[in-house]
Formats: sequence, structure tokens, C-alpha cells
Amino acid sequence: MVRGVHNYSEIGKLNKVLLHRIGGEVDGLVPDNFARLLFDDIPYLKVAQQEHDRFADILRKNGVEVVYYVDEVAKAIEKPDIKDRFIREMLDEVNFSSRGVKEAIYAYLIAMTPHDLVNKVIAGIRKTDIPDYKPRTLAEKINEAYPFYLDPMPNMYFTRDQAACVGNGVTIHHMSTATRRRESMLFRYIYEFNSDFAPAGTEKWYDYNDPFSLEGGDILVLSKDIVAVGLSQRTTAAGIERLTKNLLAESDFRKVLVFNIPKRRAFMHLDTVLTMVDHDKFTIHPEIEGPLQIYELSLKANEEIKLKSITEDLDDILAKELGLPGVRLIRCGGDDVMAAQREQWNDGSNTLCIAPGKVITYERNYVTNDLLDKNGIEVLTMPSSELSRGRGGPRCMSCPVNRDDL
Repeated sequence: MVRGVHNYSEIGKLNKVLLHRIGGEVDGLVPDNFARLLFDDIPYLKVAQQEHDRFADILRKNGVEVVYYVDEVAKAIEKPDIKDRFIREMLDEVNFSSRGVKEAIYAYLIAMTPHDLVNKVIAGIRKTDIPDYKPRTLAEKINEAYPFYLDPMPNMYFTRDQAACVGNGVTIHHMSTATRRRESMLFRYIYEFNSDFAPAGTEKWYDYNDPFSLEGGDILVLSKDIVAVGLSQRTTAAGIERLTKNLLAESDFRKVLVFNIPKRRAFMHLDTVLTMVDHDKFTIHPEIEGPLQIYELSLKANEEIKLKSITEDLDDILAKELGLPGVRLIRCGGDDVMAAQREQWNDGSNTLCIAPGKVITYERNYVTNDLLDKNGIEVLTMPSSELSRGRGGPRCMSCPVNRDDL
């Protein structure tokens, strides 16, 4: 068992990773709640689980310890008082229409084992789960047709977003949408009450209750000195500044590079358009190539943020910041505009590096995979006909906990 949080790069040998095996929560998806739950389609659960198991098998065969969210949260809430607190905080995140329904759900959950409890709050609590409760208020009667008391968490399998392991600490994120907020609460309980995962001394650089949105798909640990953060559709400037002050004041990191990327769904996070695959190689979506607005944040002696604006070609910026003579940007889809758009939609740029020059990708992105291979990158492919319907790739589906230093 690998102990402790240790993550000072994007490409160091991956030793431990936190996953969530996609489960019954996706069976709660219907077209009527797509917008509410941030989905475009419905994965076929049986096949999606087979694909996810293949992902985990590839990781294990390459020496990575795989741990799962449900197991780690269940360990954290084994004590009755912590279990009670967990349920109450989880229910406080929901705007119930009456105290009666909240009490009925509490009674339903408190009787469960920790493992079953975590599975249930992720899968969602349907009204049919508590058949004896009847609507008592006008609001409950009006909403009687809606099938859930507690919505499912279908985005849970994208474990990159709720929290990140950076250096010897964690960032627990204020998600930009209310529907994903409870996902971060699960990680907070792991951090606070599961010492196998986060031993004493594990730092916290950002908190679940910080007021500004920040999501893990926007955080890239470029080196032991530099963290890159995307200013994106879901990560705010205020959140980045809060993270910068905490991280640079209390760790060995020296600067934060802020990438100002387009604010639209296809470019949801920084890691949907840029990932690191080797010491001097990156995958990139062609639409952010060329001059890109980047801000360098560091701390002054009085711990105020020093801001420097950089507008240069991206490859020049990365080479300079990493102290390299040059870097190679490998285009998603190559020079074929249609292939770039198609494979970007299926997360062709969202690679998970498990060792320098060794990555896991979706097999469906064959144009990009071939280019990676031609550029000396070892490509391990996984099936993704169903997992890709959630609009996230291998990097999105993984929270690296421990990597070797470079």
C-alpha cells in the first residue's frame, strides 16, 4: 500500500490513484434532467463499467495502486458520530421543502452500513426508496412527479474535478455548479477522517467552503516549482488567487501560471485542451495554439500577489518556464480540422500520463493516438464507447495521489 500524498509533476511514475467506478447514479439520467445534472447523453451502465474496469486493470498492470472513492469514504465514516455528521452535512446541502422529508431521509440513511450509505448518496435517493413518506406541503405536492429526493451524482466518475493532490497537500474544490458540490464533500471526509489516505501532515491548499469556484481539471502540476491553472468556464480568477496565496506561502512551489482559455463547454477545463505527456511534449487542441494570454502569479515579500502578463507562443512559454531548449506540441487530430473537432469532443487531448512518455488514452481517438506514437509516446488505449458520453477522458477520470519525483 502506498501511503501519503506526493505529487510534484504531471508525468512522474504514477504510484497511486483515486477512481470512482461508474455505478447506478447514471441510471438516474433522463433527457429531462440532462441540463440539471450536466450530461448530454446516457451511458449504458453495464458496458461503461466494463470499460472502467479495463481502465483500472491497465493502471494496475503498470504498477499503480488503485483505490476507490466509495471504499475510502466508507473508511472515513466508520465511527457512528462521523457517520451521523456526514449524513447531516450531506442533507444540509439540499434545499428540502420540509423538515419532515429531511428527517425521513436521515432515518433511511442512518440504518445503512457506511459502504451502502456512500453508494446510496452517490446513486441518489428516489422517492420510491421511502414509500411510506407522503407529501406534506404544497411544494412537495407540486414536485411530486420529480423522482428524486436526493439527486444522483453521475459526474462522480470524473474524480479529477472534486479535489486534486498538489505537492504534499490537497485542494478540495468549490464546484462551479450546485449539482456537483456534494462530490467535494465526499473528498473532504476522506481528507479529514481517513488517515490511510491523508496521513497527519497532509496540507490543505484550498477548502470546500472557500467562496470561489475552482475545479481540478484546471490544475496541472508542471514541475516541482510551477503549477498551471486554467481560467475557464468553471474556475474563477478569485479562486485562482486564493489558491495561489495559500500554495505559494506554505509550499515549495514558486509560481502559478494562469491560462486564459475559451469559456465554452468544449474547452470546459484546461486539461481538455492541454496535457503533459513527457518532459518536453504536450497534447494540445489546435484552437488554443499560437499566442495565448497567460498570467504569471508569484508572491511578493508581503505575501501579496505579483502579476505578470505573458503573451507569446505557447511552446515558447512552456519551454522557458520548464527550462528546456524547446517543447513539442502534439495536435489533437493533427492537421485535419474535422478530426481535431471530432477527437476533441471525445477528449483526444485528455491523456493520463502514468510515467514519462507513457500515457493512457481512449482508443477511439485513433488519429491523435497515432501522432503520439510517431512522437515517441507509448500509448495504452482503453475502450470508451460509453464512458466518453460523459465528456471526459482518462485524465478526467483519475485523481493521482502519489507520483515519483522526476
